[in-house]
Amino acid sequence: MNLGLVGLGRMGSNMRERLRDRGHDVLGYDPNAAVSDVTDLQALVKALPAPRIVWVMVPAGEPTRHVVDELALLLSAGDLVVDGGNSRFTEDRVHAALLKDRGIHYVDCGVSGGVWGRQNGYALMAGGEKADIERLLPIFDALRPEGDRADSFVHAGGVGAGHYAKMVHNGIEYGLMQAYAEGYELLAAEDCISDVPAVLRAWSQGTVVRSWLLDLLVQALTDDPSLASISGYTEDSGEGRWTVEEAIAHAVPAPVISAALFARFASRQDDSPAMKAVSALRHQFGGHAVRSAPAQVR
Repeated sequence: MNLGLVGLGRMGSNMRERLRDRGHDVLGYDPNAAVSDVTDLQALVKALPAPRIVWVMVPAGEPTRHVVDELALLLSAGDLVVDGGNSRFTEDRVHAALLKDRGIHYVDCGVSGGVWGRQNGYALMAGGEKADIERLLPIFDALRPEGDRADSFVHAGGVGAGHYAKMVHNGIEYGLMQAYAEGYELLAAEDCISDVPAVLRAWSQGTVVRSWLLDLLVQALTDDPSLASISGYTEDSGEGRWTVEEAIAHAVPAPVISAALFARFASRQDDSPAMKAVSALRHQFGGHAVRSAPAQVR
C-alpha cells in the first residue's frame, strides 16, 4: 500500500522503516529536512496516489491540530487521515467532524511499542468506522507483531475509542512503573541485599511479576547499577492526567494510577512545600525534631 507519514521522530521514523521492510511504499514528511522524503505537506499529498492515506505521528495538542487543519485543506473526498499520536480522545471528535465536512475519513490509533517497535512490532488500538479500519488492515498487520492479530490489535470502537484505550493503557503503565521503582528502592535500602540488579533479574522468568517493563529495568541497572547518570525528575506526557480525570468523571476509583501520577509531580520538587508543612506540624504538636533547610547559594 501507499502511505504518507507525517512526523519522523523516534516512533515515526521506525514505523516508516518497518512498513517499508514489509513491502509498503511510505513517503515521510518532517520539518527536519535531513530525515524527510518531501519538502512539505503539500508535496507529500501530491506524491500520493488517490485515494490517499496519511498517518500523523506528531506531538498531541496544537502540533496535531495544526497538521489536521492543513490536511483538511490539501486532501480530497475519499482520502483517509490516521492520528497515531497520543491525542486526547476528545480531540478526535473535533478532527473527525472537520474532515467529514470535506468528505475525508478519520481513524484514531493508539500506538504502543516505543523505540523497540521497529524490531518487535507495535500494539495498536484503533477507533473509527469499520470500513476505514478494514481499509487500513494491511498497514496495521505490517506494524503489529507476528501472530494472532487479536493479541496486538483491536478495533476498540468508534472515533476516539483508540485513543481512549491508549490513555488507559498508559495510565496502567504509570502504576506498573511506580511499583517496580518502589520495589527497587526498597531492595536498595536493605543492607542484607548485596546485588539489587540480580534480584530483579531473578524475577524475569517464572514469577507473577515478570514483564517487559521489568526486563527494561534490569537492562537499565545493568548499564548503570546505581542509576547515577540520570536525575529522578520525571515528566508526564498527559495520558496519566487524562486517565485520572476520566476516573473522576466516571466515579471509578483509581488510587494506584493517581498515586503514580502524583509521585511524578513530587519528583520535580527540590524541597516539597507540602512536606515542609508536615514537618512543621509534627514539630508543633509533638515536638518532633526538624531539619534545617540547606543554606541558599547566592
